[in-house]
Amino acid sequence: MNYVHIVAVLAVLQFFLFGILVGRARAKYGIKAPATSGHEMFERAFRVHANTLEQLVAFLPALLLASAYWPDAIVAGAGVVYLAGRFLYRQHYLADPAKRGPGYVLTVLPTVGLLAAVLVGAVTRGAI
Repeated sequence: MNYVHIVAVLAVLQFFLFGILVGRARAKYGIKAPATSGHEMFERAFRVHANTLEQLVAFLPALLLASAYWPDAIVAGAGVVYLAGRFLYRQHYLADPAKRGPGYVLTVLPTVGLLAAVLVGAVTRGAI
């Protein structure tokens, strides 16, 4: 079983879920497309989705490249932390954007760690 691929698919599905939740917020708060503002709770949901995309752009390549150099379980474990961080980020951002920090840290640290792992793996050894 390829845990890294499972985590990668879960990250994309999480992004889709957050998009669906933006659509629900759009309907709930009466924000007609293409507007991206109008009610604070809609704007929060929208920003969570946009920020998740911003993070996903770095996370997915880091995850997949790291798996070329390091054991699947370790790389996937970092990915699970990322996924949990995104859910925590969303929960805190919707409640109070000023408290989004823990979720953000749990998103960024795995990504930075995976990027460092890729760099170390690429410099010190060939792909496994």
